[in-house]
Amino acid sequence: MAAQFALISGSSRNLNVQVAREIAVKILSGEVKEGAIIGGEIAMCQQFGVSRTALREAIKLLTSKGMVESRPKVGTRVCCRTHWNMLDVQLLEWLASIETTDDIYQEFLELRRAIEPEATALTAERATKEQRIELTNIFHRMVEVSENFDQDAWTVVDSQFHRMIFISTGNSFYVPFGNVLTSMFKWFIRFSSKEGGVCLKEHRAIYEAIMSGDSVKARQASLSLMQSHKHRLTPDEQQKKLEAAALSV
Repeated sequence: MAAQFALISGSSRNLNVQVAREIAVKILSGEVKEGAIIGGEIAMCQQFGVSRTALREAIKLLTSKGMVESRPKVGTRVCCRTHWNMLDVQLLEWLASIETTDDIYQEFLELRRAIEPEATALTAERATKEQRIELTNIFHRMVEVSENFDQDAWTVVDSQFHRMIFISTGNSFYVPFGNVLTSMFKWFIRFSSKEGGVCLKEHRAIYEAIMSGDSVKARQASLSLMQSHKHRLTPDEQQKKLEAAALSV
């Protein structure tokens, strides 16, 4: 059965992006399954209320992200999840706009565990004087926000803190993660702190280790922050073992 889409209303500008977002959100939310045919061109144009040109541009956009593929006489099919470019900035923004399951939050946390502790260690070793000053200013704002908690303010300052860590590694390959994942940081932080938890103690440990230039403590402090239960996620036994092994390195 072909997916049902809503009529695109409002400005006629960037209609292709609006259409692409509507389709992507349904795919990301699971409403439209992997392998599904999302509909014929004529029918989709009628549903969205857009021209064939706008629709085709939307499909091209989604194709570039690995989400769909179009074939003659077959139609537009949703690709397997393994083909999706999950680090595409626009795709991340679309993902952050919808309610998702704990599995997605857990996957993002696993990615952070794989790269952020080492980024934190490098920052402890390599951050410039100016970068340390900026990180200090950000941390002081974190303290202020935590004393009179406001979720929106905390989301902004916490994402700034983690982005600054990636930027301060002195490694040009880490910097894009700090930029590309900004939307995901905000999305994840909003989820993990919506009941008022800010893990200020753990952030302070990271900050102090960086300021003292202790890469070992910085790495361990970063790993400690990213334990699942501190983000309202329950780790399974295998994850606990992996965390323990990483901390022992």
